[in-house]
Amino acid sequence: MNQYFATVARGLETLAAQELEQLGAHAVTPGFCGAAFEGDRTLLYRVNLWARLPFRILMKLGEFPCKDAEDLYRGIQTIDWSLYLTPEMTLAVNATGKSEQLNHTHFTALQVKTAIVEQQQETVGDRSDVELQSPDVQISVHIDRDMCTVSLDSSGKSLHRRGYRPAVGAAPLKESLAAALIQLSGWQPEQMFYDPLCGSGTLPLEASLKALNIAPGLFREHFGFETWLDADLPLLEKLIQEAEDSQRESLPAPIWGSDRDEAVIEQAIVNATNCGVLKHVYFAPIDLADVAAPADSGVLFCNPPYGERLGRDSDLGAFYKQLGNVLKHRFKGWTAFVLSGNKELSQSIGLKSSQRTAVLNGTLPCQLMKYELY
Repeated sequence: MNQYFATVARGLETLAAQELEQLGAHAVTPGFCGAAFEGDRTLLYRVNLWARLPFRILMKLGEFPCKDAEDLYRGIQTIDWSLYLTPEMTLAVNATGKSEQLNHTHFTALQVKTAIVEQQQETVGDRSDVELQSPDVQISVHIDRDMCTVSLDSSGKSLHRRGYRPAVGAAPLKESLAAALIQLSGWQPEQMFYDPLCGSGTLPLEASLKALNIAPGLFREHFGFETWLDADLPLLEKLIQEAEDSQRESLPAPIWGSDRDEAVIEQAIVNATNCGVLKHVYFAPIDLADVAAPADSGVLFCNPPYGERLGRDSDLGAFYKQLGNVLKHRFKGWTAFVLSGNKELSQSIGLKSSQRTAVLNGTLPCQLMKYELY
């Protein structure tokens, strides 16, 4: 059994722990910005392929007390790097966290790299080159108070970058956050899903992937673990094949997205094509004023502009009021979820929320508000 850690956005730790348990992880413990768990190599590959919420899956190599740069250097040298790295392989070091003495992540990363390559020089007389873009081995070092944890990053590029979305609108929602919001809402694929402010389509697309049981890792070109010394590519192929075989043929209920901007609807269609769900999900250019419920009941989801990233817009108050009116008069029998990063604006909706959940969109504190529209 190896020890792993899945990093997630702050506030989603418990949700991520549930997802990891469903994927078969053992001894799952939510922590700060992530969840620790145990499992074998098959689980590591499966989590990278299937988990919808994490950014990265780290495999822990060790931890040691670390007060200063000397402790760090010595601690790194206690690990036998020849088990993970040959001089022909490239490496990169990513450092997070700080302590009183080690308060600059760039210096920490440099010290770790020096300790590794000097061990290589001593033992095999040659050393690995640093490659920042796509190294064969990505090493992750975390300093917390006076402890250092050393891991290998098995994911490579962040898992939230599914690979289906080259086209994004002006203020895109991360795919992993969209998946988390859908999870939080309790939406089930048997219910219709509609986003009337869908932008480049992230919410409807993540809903489609979930409803069709499509593994989000299938669109990626590469995982970090594929270039490790112990990489088992036939195992990965087998898991990819199993994932492809377990996809559903059709949606249990319709999934729709609309937006007034025709250009972003075109982007949404490109993204839907890239993840193979174009024939399942429906996108159309519709102004909010013309939006009406396409069914008697369902779940409406939207992430309206907050004014933070899309420029200060004096009409946003009126826009939120219009959103409230559309929900109240045209979506009776539905449940609506609105993500808002602006308290004053969300009050302009003029409806009483039955539930509010605090979430972070990047660094911006937001509320996911639930409205029962009876």
